[in-house]
Amino acid sequence: ISSESQKMVLFMCCRLLSLCILAPPGLGWYTVNSAYGDTIIMPCRLDVPQNLMFGKWKYEKPDGSPVFIAFRSSTKKSVQYDDVPEYKDRLSLSENYTLSISNARISDEKRFVCMLVTEDNVFEAPTIVKVFKQPSKPEIVSKALFLETEQLKKLGDCISEDSYPDGNITWYRNGKVLHPLEGAVVIIFKKEMDPVTQLYTMTSTLEYKTTKADIQMPFTCSVTYYGPSGQKTVHSEQAVFDIYYPTEQVIIQVLPPKTAIKEGDNITLKCLGNGNPPPEEFLFYLPGQPEGIRSSNTYTLTDVRRNATGDYKCSLIDKKSMIASTAITVHYLDLSLNPSGEVTRQIGDALPVSCTISASRNATVVWMKDNIRLRSSPSFSSLHYQDAGNYVCETALQEVEGLKKRESLTLIVEGKPQIKMTKKTDPSGLSKTIICHVEGFPKPAIQWTITGSGSVINQTEESPYINGRYYSKIIISPEENVTLTCTAENQLERTVNSLNVSAISIPEHDEADEISDENREKVNDQAKLIVGIVVGLLLAALVAGVVYWLYMKKSKTASKHVNKDLGNMEENKKLEENNHKTEA
Repeated sequence: ISSESQKMVLFMCCRLLSLCILAPPGLGWYTVNSAYGDTIIMPCRLDVPQNLMFGKWKYEKPDGSPVFIAFRSSTKKSVQYDDVPEYKDRLSLSENYTLSISNARISDEKRFVCMLVTEDNVFEAPTIVKVFKQPSKPEIVSKALFLETEQLKKLGDCISEDSYPDGNITWYRNGKVLHPLEGAVVIIFKKEMDPVTQLYTMTSTLEYKTTKADIQMPFTCSVTYYGPSGQKTVHSEQAVFDIYYPTEQVIIQVLPPKTAIKEGDNITLKCLGNGNPPPEEFLFYLPGQPEGIRSSNTYTLTDVRRNATGDYKCSLIDKKSMIASTAITVHYLDLSLNPSGEVTRQIGDALPVSCTISASRNATVVWMKDNIRLRSSPSFSSLHYQDAGNYVCETALQEVEGLKKRESLTLIVEGKPQIKMTKKTDPSGLSKTIICHVEGFPKPAIQWTITGSGSVINQTEESPYINGRYYSKIIISPEENVTLTCTAENQLERTVNSLNVSAISIPEHDEADEISDENREKVNDQAKLIVGIVVGLLLAALVAGVVYWLYMKKSKTASKHVNKDLGNMEENKKLEENNHKTEA
């Protein structure tokens, strides 16, 4: 037997007798932590003796029996690996007897022993290998589509896979830990190990009784596990659930939102419930109709009238006591103008005009004549030509946009032609101006003729036709006395007037020109002023006469015998003075 074989036999004998195995003093349990899939590195932790023959690594089965896996000779510097299937092509033994195991597995969790053998001793250093696998990030799956208040319902499952060792799963609501609570929070935890990989999958199911306070509240879960560096925790993504709760209140709206509704508008009633999901159907109650109309959450009324004013209500289909109402006022505006349209009256006629307003609230009224605003409503006790025109009565409700009404009256004032002729001699005495003033409507046509000869005079000058009046004038230089005739004719009548005109060599009294309406008003005002002054003077004279009479009555008795002729003369003088004042 070779020396090497002898040594092996000796080693085995000593091992069997357990008499020659020594452990260096001070060596206790040593643990190597490794991540799943990494390389496990286990130093021998023994000082290599001078007379070392070889070194070996083994691991112990659960029953304590050894399994040799690697051998290295100190003399031949050769390495041999035992035929252990699970470590095939995974082992590496260095010169200092450090053992490396690649691609760490859960099955590598064992008690490994480094053995250094001399001719007379066997030294051992044990190492405990621990393998850790970080679990996958937890995920909330099988999530409920919705949660209903006051009902215990499965919220979801929190799953974390491929962990070693197994971990714990915790649920959170808005960042705070959820603890089991009877009837409100139920947590069911389970774990499963893959028989091949020996990795764990943890599943935690949460049943939860939700309230309205959980609206938009985030739920999360976490897994807590142990790794090579200690305990760690990984959190899931947040999950927010749709919370279903019953309707507790209904409201009714009017669309589109308006400050005021007027006749002819279309309005839509919209009913809303504050539940989730919101109710899809409602009962709508119209004014004066006790039975509700079943509809979706909207009900439209078209072309509303004033009789649509009232209270509108809506309620749930299955809970009619839950009702909402709103008041709607349909504003209206009526205008009646009497008379209206085209009206023809004769000059001097009376024409009462009334514009009657009926509205849902106070309305403003504006009168216009020929697009010019009037200060007050028109009233005609005696029509004039200037009263003719287009009158408009317009009214509006200021608070209601677009609610306006207007009616018009086209007033035509007719009159037969009226003629007045005047003449005026030029200061030089070489010509005379004859004017024919005509008033009437429709506009009369004027024609000049010379009486006797019947000759028509065409060379005339006419003024503008304003307020039913205009004039036509001619300038002549007659060498003999003539009679001029002015003829005015319209659809109502034909009027003729004549005027004698003396030859230019014969002086005659000129007649004043026709004055305008404005000047006539001024003349009337002046005449009224003069009459007032005269009346005042007469009253003053009357008072003075009464005072004088009283004075004379109290005079001395001797004054009564004054000569009658003198008295008569004084009296006559007084009468003449009074007569003169009266004429004035």
